[in-house]
Amino acid sequence: MKTISIAIDGPSGAGKSTLAKSVSRALGYLYVDTGAIYRTIGYGAYAKGVNPGDGQVVAALLPELEIGLTYGEDGLQHMTLNGEDVTEKIRLPEISLYASAVSAHPAVRAHLLEMQRKLAREHNVVMDGRDIGTVVLPDAAVKIFLTASPEERARRRCRELEQRGTPEAYEKVLAEMRQRDYDDSHRAAAPLRQAEDAVLLDTTELDFDGSRQALLKIIRERTAQ
Repeated sequence: MKTISIAIDGPSGAGKSTLAKSVSRALGYLYVDTGAIYRTIGYGAYAKGVNPGDGQVVAALLPELEIGLTYGEDGLQHMTLNGEDVTEKIRLPEISLYASAVSAHPAVRAHLLEMQRKLAREHNVVMDGRDIGTVVLPDAAVKIFLTASPEERARRRCRELEQRGTPEAYEKVLAEMRQRDYDDSHRAAAPLRQAEDAVLLDTTELDFDGSRQALLKIIRERTAQ
């Protein structure tokens, strides 16, 4: 039976992971957080004291990084690095910039491409990231570009960090958000951009429930579910 893939792209802090996780449960699909996979490589570089901007050094590090992706009974994705569960560690603020830096290297993207495509061949998936609709799953049944203003995304990220017990100043989070937007959209390898056939969903004025309903409406209209 042919599988169905839902590709959700967008900038950092747009709520892709939280929303994709929720709609995947509603649809009974497997949720794949590709950002967490890149964060795991970023954390590997961070833990080894490697400069994440040095493509040759990062490429040489890849064979040493055994990345695992598992799902709990709750359907949530857990990341392991060389056997250690790093699901929480990869969400630390400093790892965001490491993830953005390592994801700019073609060697890293090529290394992870087949892992992501294999999941989509074997399961109905909701996959989110920066280049899912443009590079990873160009034939996805539904492509959505999820975004919100930088200011709103920074406010959301601040709330998230506060709930985790790792608060950061709004101005710092906003500056890092804008820097990551620039880095992600200007990198040579698979830059962040909206696929030509993707539906744009701006959630700046929507709360979580409103965003979730809008996302499900788009998906159901295009997959007749």
